[in-house]
Amino acid sequence: MWRFHKQRVLAGTALTLLGALGCSGRAQATDEIQVYNAGIAAVGQLTIQQHLNYVGIGQKDPPFPGGFPSNGSLNGTPEFAYGMTDWWELGLYLPFAVQDRQLLSDAFKLRTLFVSPNADKRNLFYGINFELSYQMPKFAQTRWGLEIRPIIGVRNADYEFIVNPIVDVGFGKYGEADFAPAARVARKVKDDVYVGLEYYADFGKIGDFSPSAEQQHTLFAVTDFKVGDVDIDFGVGYGLTRASDRLVVKTIIGYAFPVPGTKQSSERASASGPINPMAHLSARSTPY
Repeated sequence: MWRFHKQRVLAGTALTLLGALGCSGRAQATDEIQVYNAGIAAVGQLTIQQHLNYVGIGQKDPPFPGGFPSNGSLNGTPEFAYGMTDWWELGLYLPFAVQDRQLLSDAFKLRTLFVSPNADKRNLFYGINFELSYQMPKFAQTRWGLEIRPIIGVRNADYEFIVNPIVDVGFGKYGEADFAPAARVARKVKDDVYVGLEYYADFGKIGDFSPSAEQQHTLFAVTDFKVGDVDIDFGVGYGLTRASDRLVVKTIIGYAFPVPGTKQSSERASASGPINPMAHLSARSTPY
């Protein structure tokens, strides 16, 4: 019963925040392109991921006055995460972009992730992530933003389907609340090798969606695999609408440090949940 109570509390918190904020700024940078799967670092474990995303063919006009166009830009962030409990993880991002030989900082993001314990062993898993960001003028028209990312997924020994119905919320004069969902379906090919499709969208302001041609819809072909103890995610995305970046290449490289005081071989996990999300499928036994 405590699990269901915790679900209701987390859902209520998300709705309360949305009601209190009322408006948000649209996220423009592509520093993190991934679908969360409710996996987290082990208790006391530090993980690190490096996100890198190159927009080969993108928007040539800035998304707002003073912003930078995405075409030809390299976007990314190092992400640090720490496992607090078996259902709670904290994280820090330091986003950046490189364009025209200039390195641009997008300050920082702080996140807190709550999940169903042992999500990697469950056929039905869920969670919610809150991400507070301080944004620089070239990246957004609002200085502060909040991402609310529910996580709902199902899996068996061979397949996995995950949905993240994301709400991007921002503060200030130009703020609004946007609906920007993401989804993933993937299949295990062999041990530690997975292939799949990921979908990312931005419908615009909640209650007043943008015209279809002005919405962002991108489909990625992805693969996840391991090289030793390093997790690697690689994908190529194609924009389906006029407002979407036409060609995007994304990669995530992750490493999980051993838990202090334990044997490295038995305690090392995938570098945070979103990397190599179908890892350890053979060990799953919990049906829900």
